[in-house]
Amino acid sequence: MAISLFDMFRIGIGPSSSHTVGPMEAACRFADRLDTQDDLERTARVHVSLYGSLGATGKGHGTGPAVIMGLEGFRPDGIDPVEMAHRLETVRETRRLSLGGWHPVHFNERRDLTYYRRRTLPFHPNGMTCSAWDEDGNLFCERTYYSVGGGFVVDDNATGADRIVEDDTDLPYPFHTADALLSTCEEHQLNIHELMLANEQTWRPESAIRDEILRIWQVMQECVDNGIQHDGELPGGLKVRRRAASLYRSLQEKQQVALIAPGMSALDWVNLYALAVNEENAAGGRVVTAPTNGAAGIIPAVLHYYAHFCQGADDDGIVRFFLTAGAIGILFKENASISGAEVGCQGEVGSACAMAAAGLVAATGGSPRQAENAAEIGLEHHLGMTCDPVGGLVQIPCIERNAMASVKAIDAALMAMRGDGKHYVSLDKALKTMRDTGKDMLDKYKETSRGGLAVNIIEC
Repeated sequence: MAISLFDMFRIGIGPSSSHTVGPMEAACRFADRLDTQDDLERTARVHVSLYGSLGATGKGHGTGPAVIMGLEGFRPDGIDPVEMAHRLETVRETRRLSLGGWHPVHFNERRDLTYYRRRTLPFHPNGMTCSAWDEDGNLFCERTYYSVGGGFVVDDNATGADRIVEDDTDLPYPFHTADALLSTCEEHQLNIHELMLANEQTWRPESAIRDEILRIWQVMQECVDNGIQHDGELPGGLKVRRRAASLYRSLQEKQQVALIAPGMSALDWVNLYALAVNEENAAGGRVVTAPTNGAAGIIPAVLHYYAHFCQGADDDGIVRFFLTAGAIGILFKENASISGAEVGCQGEVGSACAMAAAGLVAATGGSPRQAENAAEIGLEHHLGMTCDPVGGLVQIPCIERNAMASVKAIDAALMAMRGDGKHYVSLDKALKTMRDTGKDMLDKYKETSRGGLAVNIIEC
């Protein structure tokens, strides 16, 4: 098993990597499968069944529209959000979609897209089954997929679905635990970012790695820029007002909350960066899955903090940040989970906070052990965090939660940089704790909107 940096950072659309990005990719794979087997023209009808968390909160997370666009051959990193809205309107008005991008089939969203709110498939809570029938009503192709967090998709042949990635590439410096990562770095006198760069060169040359990292960074910056330009309410019915634009104007006019806490204006900007990204995500805009959409604002916020508030910040530091954060993300993916439907929000916001903390340490010249320490601090203080989106939308508490975790990540990096990397609780132990806590957590607290704030908000 080999996971690339660019598996952890994917350009896509909001509001959810597991509920939007993954299902779109899965539906596109199904259409591709029909095309490859010369079965597209044979297809008269398709149906998609959504189970578990996809069925429980899929409507609020935009799963239906994502599936429809996937069936039409679109992928998350290529579709334009504006074009998606137009195509979706056309499909709904005509009750026809272009399967695989060219074969017309009848599609009635009410009939052909089913949300099973309380039924779950094996392996993972985010399951979906795609089916195809011919003109005589015969089912001739059916495939089950699991959207296992962060846009990763596996099919029904997988076991231990959240940790399976279909790539058996031999890496020069393989690692599967934080302890192994640190030991390999020390043995070969490498920093984490140098080790990751060597591994990434298995797939592509160094220049291409750097270019793609900086392209992803550019998309993150564009997401912030888009987020500070829009006022009004977010879609979905909760009438949540967008705050990033007004906060940006306030900071530009130097009217920030520094009146309450002089000297903390940098944190005002960090809050702004995170809010801007997650409001764009909630609105279905273009974001970078990092490592999920629900936690997409944390790494961009900390990267903006590095770029604007850390002395000597440059593109080399940005590259070090991404490579190191990616290594930490791989540890989460292999040893625990980045899926809110599997382990709660500790797997999303907790993982992003840990990745951002380690990345900031690397960008500012810290050692591998200091980076691992920062990641552990970032994760430790999110252990047990539930995923309880109000109304099934990635808005409350998700948007503010990203801002809070961004500040935590910076503080974790600061604490780690003040030490020598020695600490009592290792990242491996924290990861095991997170995995065990997720297993013990009741399903109602894992992205089903059947517990926590999701059911108690009306009492507030």
